[in-house]
Amino acid sequence: MRTNIGKSTQSIWGGEQEHELYERSTQVPVVHSVSFAYKDIDTWHKVALGEEPGHIYSRNTNPTVRAFEDKVKVLEGAQAATSFSSGMAAISNTLATFLKPGDRVVSIKDSYGGTNVIFNEFLPPLGIEVALCATGDYEELETQIDKGCTLLYLETPTNPTIKIVDIKRLSAKAHSVGALVVVDNTFATPINQLPLELGADIVLHSASKYLGGHADALGGVICASKELVQQVYHYREINGATLAPMDAYSLLRGMKTLKLRVERQNDNAMAVARYLESHPMVEQVNYPGLESHAGHDIAKQQMSGFGGMLSFSVHGGLDAIKKFLPRLNYAHMAANLGCVETVVGPPVTTSHVECTAQERAAAGIPEGLVRYSTGIEDIEDLINDLEQALSVLK
Repeated sequence: MRTNIGKSTQSIWGGEQEHELYERSTQVPVVHSVSFAYKDIDTWHKVALGEEPGHIYSRNTNPTVRAFEDKVKVLEGAQAATSFSSGMAAISNTLATFLKPGDRVVSIKDSYGGTNVIFNEFLPPLGIEVALCATGDYEELETQIDKGCTLLYLETPTNPTIKIVDIKRLSAKAHSVGALVVVDNTFATPINQLPLELGADIVLHSASKYLGGHADALGGVICASKELVQQVYHYREINGATLAPMDAYSLLRGMKTLKLRVERQNDNAMAVARYLESHPMVEQVNYPGLESHAGHDIAKQQMSGFGGMLSFSVHGGLDAIKKFLPRLNYAHMAANLGCVETVVGPPVTTSHVECTAQERAAAGIPEGLVRYSTGIEDIEDLINDLEQALSVLK
């Protein structure tokens, strides 16, 4: 597929023109078959060795799943992609593929809570050293990279503090010491940001969020060079964190409107952020589109849109959140994000529920923070809804 076409065209046609669809269907079919039969041993063997195209067993590859991977690959501008049963499976399998005892990871303190647990609890007992740095402290990050770095793991915008990390600068530094650079692009999506173009080696997503967009399918995916993807694929095919065909189909269907949804969410989030910034009961708003955001200038350089995610804190902390969030009519209080409906919640029940209050504080995440995933509703309704809900705090 040509790479010089627009993102909406890529979202619709990417991954669907390379393969002939069943019985000339216009939509990728859901192939539920666990195995795939061959009429002779020689062909079967060649497919199993990867010498001829085809599928053997759906834990390894599957036609529906392959179409999803190819679509994400096109959108991210990558050579290859492989998928997983969830976003955390994408993260954990990637880290497990490239890290061994004696290696050293450098990352940021306020990454997603599940990722943070891997860094703090799971990797150190395996003999893997982890250095977590203040997200905006580039001197500290570069110093830690110089001390030794096998893998640099970045997330931008971060979850849930919505901080921005300079991918180009840190990728160049990591590559100077021979480190691999992995970037979680879940919040930005390939509509707003292309980490591979900025120097990253691997980009990954929780596909359950913006890529699917409808909160009805779990999945994860990574994109990179063919060589790197093959290594992660080999680990995943043996360990078995396989994306199910039905979820792959739901994600494929959702991705066809990815650009439309994300552009609307970009606009809505900007309007909500500006409204909240002027509200007397709001202490702070974290959104990279605001000129007041510490990472605004970097975001302008590396992002084509500022995303649908924001967070904010209110006077009164967690007690105040418990009062006004249930009053919202057009927002789910749920541990999800990136879907067409607005979704809200504090980190204590969403992104960092796995962490203790002390661990959240150490990561710079206040208990009174609200994570707000802006949907595609009419913006007037979202702002009016926030106004009536926040009025309980006056």
